[in-house]
Amino acid sequence: MRFILVSLSFIVLTGTLSAQLIALHPINPHYFEYHGKPTILVTSAEHYGAVLNLNFDYVKYLDTLAADGLNLTRTFSGVYAEPEGAFGITRNTLAPKEGQLISPWARSDRPGYSHGGNKFDLEKWDTAYFKRLKDFLAQAGKRGIIVEFTLFCPMYDESEWKLSPMNSANNVNGVGSIGRNDVCTLDKNGPLLQVQEALVRKLVAELRDVDNLMYEICNEPYFGGITLAWQHRIADVIVDAEKDFAKKHLITQNIGNGSKKVEKPHPAVSVFNFHYTSPPVTVGINYGLGKVIGENETGFKGNGDDFYRQEAWEFLLAGGGLYNNLDYSFAVGHEDGTFQYPPKQPGGGNPGYRKQMKILKDFLYGFDFVKMKPARDLIREVLPKNGHCQLLAETGQQYAVYFKDCAKFAFTLDLPEGSYSIRWLDVVTGKELTAATLNHSGGNFNLQVPELGRECALRMVKTTR
Repeated sequence: MRFILVSLSFIVLTGTLSAQLIALHPINPHYFEYHGKPTILVTSAEHYGAVLNLNFDYVKYLDTLAADGLNLTRTFSGVYAEPEGAFGITRNTLAPKEGQLISPWARSDRPGYSHGGNKFDLEKWDTAYFKRLKDFLAQAGKRGIIVEFTLFCPMYDESEWKLSPMNSANNVNGVGSIGRNDVCTLDKNGPLLQVQEALVRKLVAELRDVDNLMYEICNEPYFGGITLAWQHRIADVIVDAEKDFAKKHLITQNIGNGSKKVEKPHPAVSVFNFHYTSPPVTVGINYGLGKVIGENETGFKGNGDDFYRQEAWEFLLAGGGLYNNLDYSFAVGHEDGTFQYPPKQPGGGNPGYRKQMKILKDFLYGFDFVKMKPARDLIREVLPKNGHCQLLAETGQQYAVYFKDCAKFAFTLDLPEGSYSIRWLDVVTGKELTAATLNHSGGNFNLQVPELGRECALRMVKTTR
């Protein structure tokens, strides 16, 4: 009997520990649960160099995200860096100044790293790196911010491969004397595979007690010769490294640019991420996976707010559970997100845009969203030319709708008898356009989109059940 009581106590304890971790929501796994609360991740965050770039003040950066009411950031591990000017990005946080890259691997006593300082030793760990990484995660956790930690990245061209510690020219181990397209394969990278696996195990061991953490296998693995088999191998390593842990972290996988149907999903992957996903058809075609569908990078549609705001509203009201706008206003010396990048920048982001993302986040959190699902088909009327609409619903109870270019559009919803709160929202300013209470006898109810601006959102909730 005593053994049974002890065993039950252990189950309760470990269950409580697991409930604190960012996880799939047990009722609706298209969303997250964090510290026992339903969670959607919404942000406009820096270009992934917060940890690896020693000049970046990540505390100031995290303070800014928290003050803006956002709850996610994405950061790269330090096995990949970019040269200054890569992809036309000004003040790129993924492009540390000479000598300012910090990596999980320690520097050796031998000079010759291609971007300043000594070469790396792939058999030794840099304690300063792990201290910085853990503090970054702890500081993010104090502010309620989830970290998507990206382990690997393709070498898009020779300039990135030239900077990687995995390149034999940059380490003292004689490892990585291969072409850049062979780095993330199972059969062409020689002993580098063992180095990569050892790195993953080290990171997993060091971060075992972190709650606000998800592991992303690889950024944009559809470039640079990266194979699906290699990605699955890294997922297997994470799973094996955590097999005895009370806390098991979510694994995320980057699937493609735009839309793509996920084929042969790894059973341990819980979040399937896409880039540049507009319109958000990829949510619908992958919704049956029963996992979170995320968009964790945007860009290449100019510098203005409108496109990225519209992309965010459409994606999340189509049923997505994670949205990360790539925000170039965060830079070294401007960790408060005030850097005024030039017009040629391949994306946007600024303090005003982040306020708009908080409006979206607050709108979604105004619902019991784990009970909702995509329900665009409830509106059967033909939209105006160039009009857009996305709808989440718990049918008969709560409706969240986003409209673009649909002024004066009339539509019908079939509603049970009851009282309903109806509120129209200006998605740019956050101001209510109109609000009303409907006492409905049941059946079809006609609504018309207000003629105010190009975009608006509808919140309709039944107040009697």
